[in-house]
Amino acid sequence: MKLRCGTPQDLEAVLNLFVRSIREVACADYTGPQLDAWAASAENRDRWRAMLTGETGLRFFLAEQDSVLCGFGSFLRSEELLDHLYVSPDFQRRGAAALLSGQIEALAQRESCTALYTEASLTARGFFERRGYQVLREQQVERQGQLLTNFVMQKKFR
Repeated sequence: MKLRCGTPQDLEAVLNLFVRSIREVACADYTGPQLDAWAASAENRDRWRAMLTGETGLRFFLAEQDSVLCGFGSFLRSEELLDHLYVSPDFQRRGAAALLSGQIEALAQRESCTALYTEASLTARGFFERRGYQVLREQQVERQGQLLTNFVMQKKFR
C-alpha cells in the first residue's frame, strides 16, 4: 500500500469511498436515516474539491494498492485536527487506516503540534483508542436533522 497526496482528479473515487464507508462500515452503529444524513455531505462537491486542492487548508492523503483507492485521511494544521479517516469496505483491517493516521500523526509532530484531535464515530472510536487517543467528550452532531453520536478525542505528543 502506498500513500500520496490527493488531487481534484481523485474527487469521484474519494466521494464513492466516503459514501460506501459510511453505508457499509458504519451501518452497525448508526440508523438508516443517520447514515443517509451523514452520506449526504458528499453532495457538496465544491467543498470536497476545495479540500482536495488544499484551498481549505487541509492536507489530503490517499492510500492506494495497485492503483485502487483503499482509504483517505486529512490533516488541518491550524486546528491540530485529523479531520477525515475513511477506509473502503474492501480494505477494512488491512492497514490503510493505520498507514494514513501514522502519516498524519508524524506530520503533526514534525509541524510542532503538541497534540492531535479528531472527532471519531462510534465505529472508529476503538481504532483511535488503540492508537493512544483518549476521549475528551461525547457529543451529538446534527446532520440534516439527524443527531449522530461521536467522540472528541486527543492524542498528546509531549
